[in-house]
Amino acid sequence: MQIKQITVGFMSVCCYIVSCEEKRKALIIDPGGDEKDILSYCQQEKLTVEGIVNTHGHPDHVCGNGMIKASTKAPIIMHEKDDSFFSQPEAEQYFAMLGLPASPPVDRTVKHGDVITAGNITLEVIHTPGHTPGGICLYSAPHLFTGDTLFVGGVGRTDFPGGDMHLLLDSIKDKLLVLPDETNVWPGHGYGGAKSTIGAEKASNPYVNGEF
Repeated sequence: MQIKQITVGFMSVCCYIVSCEEKRKALIIDPGGDEKDILSYCQQEKLTVEGIVNTHGHPDHVCGNGMIKASTKAPIIMHEKDDSFFSQPEAEQYFAMLGLPASPPVDRTVKHGDVITAGNITLEVIHTPGHTPGGICLYSAPHLFTGDTLFVGGVGRTDFPGGDMHLLLDSIKDKLLVLPDETNVWPGHGYGGAKSTIGAEKASNPYVNGEF
């Protein structure tokens, strides 16, 4: 598995292009802007994009969906709860204040335990609600793409509609911290760093080790 991390958009989202070296198939995780850079990398590496995966439905993580889909014809994939939540008029109106383009309709919804594939790559969907109702992490040992659920030294904010700090911390404790300590954590923003491990977060993240 090849992993390309690109910081995109004015909100500095960590977008990931995860590709199969053998079959040159790829998944794009959270295209939150700078679509030309994302597409340029895929063209340079001769990758066929098999899916656009959103770890959650916040506009800064989905605003590139439209252009990427138009260029690649790849399906947009999101957890079923975020697909329904962010399709509600109240949510659309609230998040429109960010001034970012909305995502086209989702092509495939997923739930906890589902798998998303591209070539020889298999990403397991881990439902981690709290930042949003349908927030997900994507696991392919030893790699974990955590979106805005878990950052390096922090966690996602929960003061937006649909957020719940207690639920978020339970998601992290029950579903992420049980993974091997050597698991690589690839966050949705590089606020505290671009990469970590589950073991490091257990030891030093104040939100998850009880120090906060």
